[in-house]
Amino acid sequence: MTTNAPTEPLKVLYAGTPETAVPPLEALHADPRITVVAVLTREPAPVGRKKVLTPSAVGRRAEELGLPVLTANRVTEDLLDDLRATGASIAAVVAYGALLPAPALEVFEHGWINLHFSLLPRWRGAAPVQRALMAGDTTIGATTFVLDEGMDTGPVVATLTDEVRAEDTSGSVLERLAREGSPLLADSLLDVASGRVRPEPQSGEPSAAPKLSGAEARVRWEDPAPEVANRVRGVTPEPGAWTEYQGQRFKVERMAPAPEVTGIAPGHVEIREKHVYVGTGSCAVELTRVQPSGKKPMTALDWARGQQNREQVAFA
Repeated sequence: MTTNAPTEPLKVLYAGTPETAVPPLEALHADPRITVVAVLTREPAPVGRKKVLTPSAVGRRAEELGLPVLTANRVTEDLLDDLRATGASIAAVVAYGALLPAPALEVFEHGWINLHFSLLPRWRGAAPVQRALMAGDTTIGATTFVLDEGMDTGPVVATLTDEVRAEDTSGSVLERLAREGSPLLADSLLDVASGRVRPEPQSGEPSAAPKLSGAEARVRWEDPAPEVANRVRGVTPEPGAWTEYQGQRFKVERMAPAPEVTGIAPGHVEIREKHVYVGTGSCAVELTRVQPSGKKPMTALDWARGQQNREQVAFA
């Protein structure tokens, strides 16, 4: 009687940078089918008012897990040598933060598999979830694909879909997709390395999801209420929705369309039966949580009650 020898774990290099990329790293590290041999992340960046150089979220977690960490913002010959020295046969990528040139893509036998938080080719780029929510998408998802030299243009390995929930912001969606996409990434790495799955070219109409600017996070009260609410959802928590009040930046954290409330001019604020409403280009939106300049977040009702001349309160 013969028995099959146990299969060796797949040696994987993991590349990622922000907090969103931490759950997939943890999942791969815990998967007995996989050995994460090293982690590639971006170099420490200045954080806060004092600009303290701070390691990335992925870099910190990798060190806690006892994994070797490589830091680089661009690919050099030395980095290519370091990647080869890891002994990995395939790489996993989640929001690393830089395009990889052809020499890097050729380092590993089975290439680089990226977990992207959209249903490609829709929303190619750095802010797929944010752009999806701002556009009012009701279906979201994640895609694993083989990296090439384009911006999220490589052949698809697998996908998963999910529905946008009433309380969702880009932060909650990213957290959910990072968690739910982790097993998808693990299976995709194994499927590609073993040859069980042949990646297929992307099909459908592509759309772009460039990084959001601070200006795009400004609330446009003249837009219809659903568009106003979608913009706030999409830019929460980063870069953060804002408007102007009395010449200062005023953060808006939560709101929802109120179709039953009309007759309020765009940007004007009214308290009706312990609810705070702001006029838009259509119906009003109900404002529930805000952060005035220089103050801590608070309920919109507490803020509105503290304003003088309430009938004249308006955002710019």
